[in-house]
Amino acid sequence: MEKQKILFVSQEIYPYLPETEMSVIGRYLPQGIQEKKREIRAFMPRYGNINERRNQLHEVIRLSGMNIIIDDTDHSLLIKVASIQSARMQVYFIDNEDFFHRKGILTDKDGKYYPDNDERAIFFARGVLETVKKLRWSPELVHCHGWITSLVPLYLKHAFKEDPLFSKSKVVYSVYNDDYPGSLPENFAKKLKVDGVMEEDLEVVKDPTFANLSKLAINMSDGVIQGHETINSEVEEYARNCGKPFLGYQTQDKYIDAYSDFYDQVMSQPSE
Repeated sequence: MEKQKILFVSQEIYPYLPETEMSVIGRYLPQGIQEKKREIRAFMPRYGNINERRNQLHEVIRLSGMNIIIDDTDHSLLIKVASIQSARMQVYFIDNEDFFHRKGILTDKDGKYYPDNDERAIFFARGVLETVKKLRWSPELVHCHGWITSLVPLYLKHAFKEDPLFSKSKVVYSVYNDDYPGSLPENFAKKLKVDGVMEEDLEVVKDPTFANLSKLAINMSDGVIQGHETINSEVEEYARNCGKPFLGYQTQDKYIDAYSDFYDQVMSQPSE
């Protein structure tokens, strides 16, 4: 029997970034799921504070070179890869000079959020799906971690839904305590528009707060996980009442088994 394919899209993965609850899950969850005899791929952004030499990142020429247009501007997509030898797992990095060659992850040295974080999220989400398409790899389930991945469900379910590689893919979205202050730029919804994405899909992000962006991701997902013990209360209430499978917070000793069972539950749901 062919192994189930699970795609992990993460805002942070340890050891490429410092240890946080999200980065540790980004590191050990794919390994744990792979040890359960499933095939995995893992993606994250290639932030500028990731040391390429020490982590032995190298460019994958055959996957690089595409352009992604956001708000009428072309941005070139570079794909890099590194291996976590002890886990026998590769991590793919989405890179672009304009978006990811600065030293911070989401904030500058003064703790201010980058004004183009909205476009970085758009570029990352579309870059992941375009790369998976180039890999000719068809995931049964896509698990997204952190708000910078929140557009993957939207694009997967609308912009890429005609692609046979993704037509049966289910999506799980994990909500963490990674709220950003205020709102993303007010023309965010306009920038999200590509073929297949409708105005009504984007109604919820007319005011692109963290809560509303999380609601968009939940609307487009097939299951929701509470990834941190305390999350935005508005988002938690929305997730619990959305009518989709919901998994509450799991402690470190239990989450891999619990997530694996949750994947089975989500994948057994009939497609809409």
